[in-house]
Amino acid sequence: MSQQQEGSTKRISLVKEANAYHKNWFMETKRRVAEGEPFVFLTAQVPQEIFRAMDIPYVVNQWWSSVCAAKQMSPYYFGLLNEEGYREDLCHYCSLSLASTLDPENGPWGGLPKPTLLVTRYSCDSQAKIFELMARQYGDVPLFMLENTVPITTPERWWDKIRVDWEELFDPHRLDFMVEEYKGLIRFVEMKTGRRFDETKFKEIMRLVNEQAAYNRKTRDLIAETIPAPVSITDTIPATMIPQWHRGTQWAVDQARKLYEQVKALVDQGVAAVPNERLRIMWLGRMVWFNMGMFRYFEEKYGASFIWSIYLAIAADGYAREGGDPLRALASRFAGMEDILHMPPWNVEWYVDQAKKNRVDGVIHMITEGHNSSGGTYFIRKAFEKAGIPILEIGSDPVDARRWDHESMTSVIEKFFTEQLGVTA
Repeated sequence: MSQQQEGSTKRISLVKEANAYHKNWFMETKRRVAEGEPFVFLTAQVPQEIFRAMDIPYVVNQWWSSVCAAKQMSPYYFGLLNEEGYREDLCHYCSLSLASTLDPENGPWGGLPKPTLLVTRYSCDSQAKIFELMARQYGDVPLFMLENTVPITTPERWWDKIRVDWEELFDPHRLDFMVEEYKGLIRFVEMKTGRRFDETKFKEIMRLVNEQAAYNRKTRDLIAETIPAPVSITDTIPATMIPQWHRGTQWAVDQARKLYEQVKALVDQGVAAVPNERLRIMWLGRMVWFNMGMFRYFEEKYGASFIWSIYLAIAADGYAREGGDPLRALASRFAGMEDILHMPPWNVEWYVDQAKKNRVDGVIHMITEGHNSSGGTYFIRKAFEKAGIPILEIGSDPVDARRWDHESMTSVIEKFFTEQLGVTA
């Protein structure tokens, strides 16, 4: 078996459990849709908690793209897009879902069911257009577009304030506007599906999201303070992200609690993900979903422990909102997500702070080619250089395996380890 084909090591049993749950949930969703229930396909920037409060199942575009990539289907699907005349340099993270509509029954687990509604946000021009094309492909499925808001002020150390003082972090005009938009979205969905928004259930969902985030913070902080690290990002990413797509449920809270308990047990037992840990590495940017097994090679050869990713970190710091009006708190969650991940200096200062807390030796920044969410690459690089933390930038695509040259990428990372971080095999 080649290095590229190897699966990632699973050090915690929770990962297998979460994967099984998620597949069963997906098959149950398909059954519900087949029996006539509504189903929504949406993007990660859309307030999914609204649909959970209406008991409407949904699938998130970015999750579906990662599943297609992990199942090694992206070359086939992108080939279909090209045969239809679409150009090669589309944003693949979003267009992979469009590609999957060209042969829906051959998708993972039998493919996506036909949506009742499509919902996205004007986070970028390509995403909006892709959803327009998907609506046509499905036969003029109703599409709701949310606007995007932009900050005019920049707070310092937002991560210290966001859970409780979130009202102070985001410009009032942004939250006012987004609350009205969310009310319009609720009315739209009610009219199109016949479902009703349950405010009592919505408040409980928001409470559960806060509880889930609290466990994620404990896990993230425990990994940061433990040397050698008890787990790798190949453990924490699936164990974190699958519950994230189910956030606001008791199951998701229980999974976050179990993740903390299992990581804590490894720490107490003195178990390390990389027993000969010589490097602590921050993986910045999106995951290479079709090749998570590559990290094992660097663990074994260089003692490189990949300990940090945006997935657990944003689950820890980006979602919890305590107090205030629940719908306004939800608006602040999604106003802040773009700022935190993609807008300097919001993201830059947080990344450097996290790197210091995790005592990383170096950063590998995977920059998504052709995507607007590279997030101020220049400012990120300069901030790490100023902090004295070596950073390697690699450009590729998180879901398109055709754009990943495994041998050359391995060589580039090895050169970074040996020449800049001073670690030999």
